[in-house]
Amino acid sequence: IINEPTAAALAYGLDKESKEQTVLVFDLGGGTFDVSVLEIGEGVFEVKSTSGNTHLGGDDWDQRIIDWLVTEFKNTEGVDLSNDKMALQRLKEAAEKA
Repeated sequence: IINEPTAAALAYGLDKESKEQTVLVFDLGGGTFDVSVLEIGEGVFEVKSTSGNTHLGGDDWDQRIIDWLVTEFKNTEGVDLSNDKMALQRLKEAAEKA
């Protein structure tokens, strides 16, 4: 079993590079945003540093988009969608696709 940053580096074929390199791997998950620094050389991956924020994942981004859309719609159309469950669900689906 390998960690996510190493898996991402392998997925992009960074293990096939002939030169030693330092790479920055971003992992924007549903609930977290993680960043790792890896050193890669001769087929060896070494995680030098990793950090994350549990309040900056994709779900948080989606919610910010929804909030912005609700505010913009209220400002332009004069209709507050914040209590309309069906409208919020449609906005959520659209935000996730965006």
